[in-house]
Amino acid sequence: MAAAAAVAARCPGGWWALCLCLCAALLPRPARGLTDRLYCGRRVLGVSRQASKAEIARAYRQLARQYHPDRYRGEPAGGEGSGAQAAHEKFLLIAAAYETLKDEETRKDYDYMLDHPEEYYRHYYHYYSRRLAPKVDVTIVILVTVCAISVFQFFSWWSSYNEAINYLASVPKYRIQATEIARQQGLLNKTKEKGKNRRSKEEIREEEEEIIKDIIKNKIDIKGGYQKPKIYDILLFQILLAPFYWCKYIVWYCWWIYCFTIKGQEYGVEEKLYIIRRYMKMSQSQFDSLEDHQKETFLERQLWIRENYEVYKREQEEELKKKMAMDPRWKRYRRWMKNEGPGRLTFTDD
Repeated sequence: MAAAAAVAARCPGGWWALCLCLCAALLPRPARGLTDRLYCGRRVLGVSRQASKAEIARAYRQLARQYHPDRYRGEPAGGEGSGAQAAHEKFLLIAAAYETLKDEETRKDYDYMLDHPEEYYRHYYHYYSRRLAPKVDVTIVILVTVCAISVFQFFSWWSSYNEAINYLASVPKYRIQATEIARQQGLLNKTKEKGKNRRSKEEIREEEEEIIKDIIKNKIDIKGGYQKPKIYDILLFQILLAPFYWCKYIVWYCWWIYCFTIKGQEYGVEEKLYIIRRYMKMSQSQFDSLEDHQKETFLERQLWIRENYEVYKREQEEELKKKMAMDPRWKRYRRWMKNEGPGRLTFTDD
């Protein structure tokens, strides 16, 4: 390269000649050598381009019987060499050629490669995109995953709901009320039977426990994370109903703009609570879990007005600081942070 540069420097127009030589060296070379090993096709099976699937399968079976490793007994393996290793390699080529020609799409790509060998980038892309493509439909994988998550969600919510019911059944306040309701409805009297239908005390106790839990389920409205699960809340139904929810939201938003922005109507109770919930950055289930007297306090203080809410927020922050200042655990934490907190090294002398 240095000698070529020296010659170019001495000769007039030598730099132009050097550039032409470099361009010629960088031009694409014949592409058949680059794409020969992408597909194994008719040359391996020995069939014509117009061969049908039956002819391709017949040629494959004949060659497979001849070169199959289990059938090979040490005979020379044709013109490809001799020995078991050569027969094994030949059998792999035959199998690859059959896989190429038996599929219509792969066969089309192979024929296109034979007709246009210079488009080797396209051939590489199609070859490896088919080779590395997942064998299972992605839609099926996503559907199965969503169904599995939905089933797990539903049973997890049922487990949390049953835990809440079991806890409420152990609280004396609710248990006494549920027992009194069961007695008034005559449900507990049915458990004590005589004669042939007489049951053990353990069976009667279990049935009474189930009756009390059923009354608690019907009488107590559990909200928040332990509420009774609904089939429409799982992921699968949320995805299926997403277009409906979007349309419903768009209609509601247009109604809100028309009524309260354009016409200037007064907010109703539901609208006021919605604005307050948005200010507090709470989800619908979290807001529903609040007590009724808290919501009444929000309405009395007119927290749907931004200035009133900011005042309320500062009051809550100050009240929280006072509670933390009076809390012994918070005092111990502050004392520890001051004396032995992070960034402080202490040595103990024995």
